[in-house]
Amino acid sequence: MYFPAAVFIEEGKAYGVTLPDIPGCNTAGDTLEEALANVQEAVELILEDVSAKAVPSSLERYKDDPDYKDAVWALVNVDLGFMDERTVRVNITVPAGTLEEIDRAAKGRGLNRSAFLVRAARREMACP
Repeated sequence: MYFPAAVFIEEGKAYGVTLPDIPGCNTAGDTLEEALANVQEAVELILEDVSAKAVPSSLERYKDDPDYKDAVWALVNVDLGFMDERTVRVNITVPAGTLEEIDRAAKGRGLNRSAFLVRAARREMACP
């Protein structure tokens, strides 16, 4: 989903980004690219204990808001998929030996196969 992002530029300093549709969601970076790249992590931190998904507004909603009079606007693509905690059955194919290794490793950590694979996938996705 694309959310309006208010970008505040402090000459010679940093770029600040605020997502008005997600209260408290702010981030920054030394460059505009860095500040915008930090938005997803900021969203995940602020919404980690929230169950209702945020809904983006149109850019026009904030055009006359005095809090954003010095802002430059951008649209940022935010993935809210992390908020969907439904469990879904999947069918995957792995070599038999690998499956045995997965099961041993899972058991050694006190996990079932599914929990182990989810944990491993999350760890892998966190690495750029």
